[in-house]
Amino acid sequence: MKDYDYILAKSEENGKFPLKKHLNDVAMTAVSIAQNLGMNTETAWKGAILHDIGKVSPLFQQTLKPGFFRSPGFIFRHEIASLFFISLVKEEEKNAVIDMIAAHHKSIYNDVSGKGFLDLDENINSFEIHSSGFEKWSILALDILEQLGFKIHTISLNEARENYEYVINYCTPMRLKCSEWKGLLMSADHFSSALVEQTESNIHKLFIKPDLSFYYRHNELYPLSNISSTEKRKHTIVTAPTGAGKTDFLFRRCCDRVFYTLPYQASINAMYDRIKSDLKETEAQIHLLHAASFLKIKDGKLEESILQKQIGASIKVLTPHQIASVIFGIKGYESMVLDLKNCDVILDEIHTYSDTIQAIVLKIVEVLIALNCRIHIGTATMPSILYNKLLNLLGGSNNVYEVSLPENILKSFNRHIIHKCDNFESMTEIINTAVNEKKKILIVCNQVKRSQQTFKKIKEKYPTVPKMLIHSRYKRMQRQKLETVLKQHYNIIDDACIVVSTQVVEVSLDISFDLMITECATIDALIQRFGRINRKRTFETIGKYKPIYIIKPPIEKTDALPYDLDILNRSFDVLPDNQLLEETEIQNMLDTVYNEIGFLNIDMNATFSDNKWQIKELCHNSKSALLDTLDINSAVCITESDKEKYLKSSKNERTEMEIPISFCAIGYNKLEKIDEGMHPLVIPEKAYSKELGLLIEYAKPEYYRTFEIL
Repeated sequence: MKDYDYILAKSEENGKFPLKKHLNDVAMTAVSIAQNLGMNTETAWKGAILHDIGKVSPLFQQTLKPGFFRSPGFIFRHEIASLFFISLVKEEEKNAVIDMIAAHHKSIYNDVSGKGFLDLDENINSFEIHSSGFEKWSILALDILEQLGFKIHTISLNEARENYEYVINYCTPMRLKCSEWKGLLMSADHFSSALVEQTESNIHKLFIKPDLSFYYRHNELYPLSNISSTEKRKHTIVTAPTGAGKTDFLFRRCCDRVFYTLPYQASINAMYDRIKSDLKETEAQIHLLHAASFLKIKDGKLEESILQKQIGASIKVLTPHQIASVIFGIKGYESMVLDLKNCDVILDEIHTYSDTIQAIVLKIVEVLIALNCRIHIGTATMPSILYNKLLNLLGGSNNVYEVSLPENILKSFNRHIIHKCDNFESMTEIINTAVNEKKKILIVCNQVKRSQQTFKKIKEKYPTVPKMLIHSRYKRMQRQKLETVLKQHYNIIDDACIVVSTQVVEVSLDISFDLMITECATIDALIQRFGRINRKRTFETIGKYKPIYIIKPPIEKTDALPYDLDILNRSFDVLPDNQLLEETEIQNMLDTVYNEIGFLNIDMNATFSDNKWQIKELCHNSKSALLDTLDINSAVCITESDKEKYLKSSKNERTEMEIPISFCAIGYNKLEKIDEGMHPLVIPEKAYSKELGLLIEYAKPEYYRTFEIL
């Protein structure tokens, strides 16, 4: 048997990785995924073995050599060359195998780089280019396939051309469909490419059904723990205050793998920590999905870090934006579809202040229903108009288990006295008194810039009091450390302290302070914020109330952002003043503020509508389709001092340096841009403070150090 270890799958700079081993690893993974998802394992194995066999071509192998220079006119797509071998599979397997091969890197048509399968066939003599030297290198390719267990026969150049033309004829109609076979191959390829030598030892961690028996616990303090979760209706909507036991109840409603969504990175970090702790004695694989997720498990095993983004987690904790890749059809959406299918999905605390996010959540629910998911919605802050919209989407009361608490129990969750005030300056005496009484104070602003300004005032006035600022615009590593300090130090400190924050503290961050001063937000966002004050529910704290001071809305619409000024004014008006906030009145408040909702229609950009796919099979959209709609942290920036380090660093090291930000906030400042990694904008050193984070007013070219030298 010949040794083909010199034929590589990846660049020599990444270590010599034989193609033969890569094909075997991907096939092994594909079979495991197919087996767990009820797909044909033989077809999965064949497609995976063939998917990269075109890499045997010398045209591809030369690109892996150190120092290779890719000339402007050079084009070689190894997946196209791999398609020359599809006559090795049975006729009834061909279409599935084509799905696995043809678009596992690029959209087959209108690819952003113009190098998709049909793009190249239309614009260049693609077959001749990709079949160069085929009679020679195909012999090596066939020998490798035979060694891997493939039944082979000699393929002539004419047969290769016939195979190519078969694929053209198959792909050209471009049916409106989501290809699960493509999703299978991409999932297997990503898994094996990421884990390399650890592939075989980690396959058994895929698709482990979580043991959720931990959540079948009863506690008189948490009324939802005493409500049966065994109702046979498929979906769930739970409406209850913070601290009523929603998380446990939602998990008890799950019977398979779980996707758990929450609105913010801070909240999903906190939920990830909680679930990891709750289920530490089980075999459940719990994954966290966001741009900086590896930071949470940086000191863990390498495999644990790599597995976070892979298919088949027992529980995956993420924001709705990650699932949104499905409704916008961005690259890899087929893998997400495959991962989601037949799972339990928990949508926790769906916010209403953004019509875009609301529309996306509704569209996500529509797709999840089509994927046979069981959907469990938990909220403390949902207007009736949105509730009814979701209820109808889920099939009505006959299909949805609706759970809420009776009035007498709701009253036991009264815990806040609300005070309205004109401005932050009027809070001086309140803060002084709280500091003297060793209270823990939380100040929440709606905009990062105002949180920074407020923190500077606090720092000047209370120099000896422990204090911190936390918002979204820090270097990711620093943000991670701030969250940890907030939970492990400020949350338990037995003395006065002051934390200034933005919306990042609103949901599922397990902190409990004594007093809050907050800018007015929308009523639903405010109620979430209130949950950080007097949060700890014990028999001693029931009936004890703590103060919240709400600053009236601004006059200018720009000062109200990210909220609508009219909704802020309505929210402020419905709140009591110098009175107890009654939990039994919250639903009325929500419905008064949101007496109508203009549901945004995003069907023009959606891949799924009217219960069917609207995207062309084997095609995907540019990531900008999602980012342009959301404009949420759609850009990243790095500091001048990190520039050289960024260029030389690994992907994970780069992530530590990146500062997430909305493109609209910084993208038009004519800053330098790096065309590597996440293509960060380079901000002047003056535009970043370790204590304050990104200082947007200095994120302009005139503040670069080069200008200082001049």
